[in-house]
Amino acid sequence: MTEHRRRGISASADAVTRSNPKQAYEISGPLDPTRFYPRFGPLPAVIEVRKQSGEWNTVGRTRTLMLSDGGHVIETITNTDPPALFAYELSEFQKLFGTLVSGARAEWRFEPLQTGSIVRWSYTFFARPARGWIVWLIVRLWWARYMRQVLPPIAREIDHLASQ
Repeated sequence: MTEHRRRGISASADAVTRSNPKQAYEISGPLDPTRFYPRFGPLPAVIEVRKQSGEWNTVGRTRTLMLSDGGHVIETITNTDPPALFAYELSEFQKLFGTLVSGARAEWRFEPLQTGSIVRWSYTFFARPARGWIVWLIVRLWWARYMRQVLPPIAREIDHLASQ
């Protein structure tokens, strides 16, 4: 891991689901991001998925998320450890984030509870030189709140699909 990656700026969110970790893991990956990632303050919505290189569950798969501000970001799956961990890196940010970050990493962890599981979503941005304070501010003011808004509907959808 390079030095700039160790100094990433992170946020996380948790949600409880009635589904077991295996169900939560298997259902969450293929969910359509356009249904769950709306615009939030200065953060653009995900409006389309392009160039997905296969099912969204295998290390090395990539896809391009088109954003409502006219930009895009590329996601690449880097780690899978069913049913505990799913992780991907984000690259080629455009627009505002492209000037501020060199990339990001997202991790989804699924931990058992007596009555289901807890879904832990963490996100780390890697700021470009001299831009860390701006990224920190964006993460604290918007991104952390955004994650806490986005994750509960995903958990509800996991439960809905698991019950079918």
